[in-house]
Amino acid sequence: MSRIYLSHNNIISSYGFNSSSAVEKIKNEISSLKLVEEENLMPKPFYSSMVDKRDLVEEFKSLKTKKEFTALEQMMILSLSKVIVASNSVITNRSGLIVSTTKGNIDALELDSPFKEEKAYLSELGKAIKNFFGFSMEPLVLSNACVSGVLATSVAKRLINQDLFDDVFIVSGDLVTKFILSGFNSFQAMSTEPCKPFSKSRTGINIGEVIASILVTKASANLAEEAVEILGDGTANDANHISGPSRTGEGLVRSVNSALKEADILPSDIDYISAHGTATIFNDEMEAIAFNRLKMSKIPLNSLKGYFGHTLGASGLLETIVGMHSVHQNMLFASLGFDEIGVSKPLNIIKKATKKNLNIFLKTASGFGGCNTAAIFKKV
Repeated sequence: MSRIYLSHNNIISSYGFNSSSAVEKIKNEISSLKLVEEENLMPKPFYSSMVDKRDLVEEFKSLKTKKEFTALEQMMILSLSKVIVASNSVITNRSGLIVSTTKGNIDALELDSPFKEEKAYLSELGKAIKNFFGFSMEPLVLSNACVSGVLATSVAKRLINQDLFDDVFIVSGDLVTKFILSGFNSFQAMSTEPCKPFSKSRTGINIGEVIASILVTKASANLAEEAVEILGDGTANDANHISGPSRTGEGLVRSVNSALKEADILPSDIDYISAHGTATIFNDEMEAIAFNRLKMSKIPLNSLKGYFGHTLGASGLLETIVGMHSVHQNMLFASLGFDEIGVSKPLNIIKKATKKNLNIFLKTASGFGGCNTAAIFKKV
């Protein structure tokens, strides 16, 4: 099998329209979560991180297209275009495309939407991205709850190893919409303050808005400075509950063990864990149990949800990209919002940005339907 790399990347967030602006804010422990008072989204004020749509319109003008696109399509096209330009890539029939999202253009179903309801089909989102860039192969639209972003990197690796493609471009994202907010609110999972993953005082989740894109390739030339190699991955399902994870962390344990086996490394070889860490009671507790079962309780660990909130289908790829920058800068980023441990098992939560020699990191994600994905990356 080929060595597979994650290379040029882009993050569009409320921090800005590139990865470096987001990483710099995270390094300085600056959250993008703000109190939002928009009754058209939710009757009560809520904390969120959202991309400024006026800035988006101005940025999108640089692409000089006259075709109408939804806000999500604009962000995905803009983000992916930056990756294609930075990597000097030419789209050929050996170039694959994965679009990772949980709800896509779900706002097309709202009464005041200027777009037809058909826009809400995930296939329509994939088609819009494909046609803009001229991909010859049909896009793979990956929608597997909140593991979608990191699972996309695993799928890209497999497609390249099967010799279907030389390169795979991934674009991942979800919007903060009335539909999504009302769904999480119905679970009584929304926090009335910035989230605090793994903390005793945590009160729930914040929903955020981010688009992330990356190039996955077998070519070792012209890699980005922060490139990493994917050593192994694994995905397992708890088969436990539609919205609640396994109380024993079984699916997460199995996915991590699968990734470790493929990577042919030990838990002690991992320098840092980028956890899912949603700041909900069930998720944080499940992860703590799983990491203790895996003998990983002493490995430095963080959740990035305190910076962006939970960005749904983008979260796994977003946090992988931040992890790439983290290991190349030999910098452990703080788990923002953490105060006192609020889970039943010990974890080595990163409280402050800290310099440390880093080489290998583990990214995990868990989501509705019992899905769990783990991927292990090594600095190039």
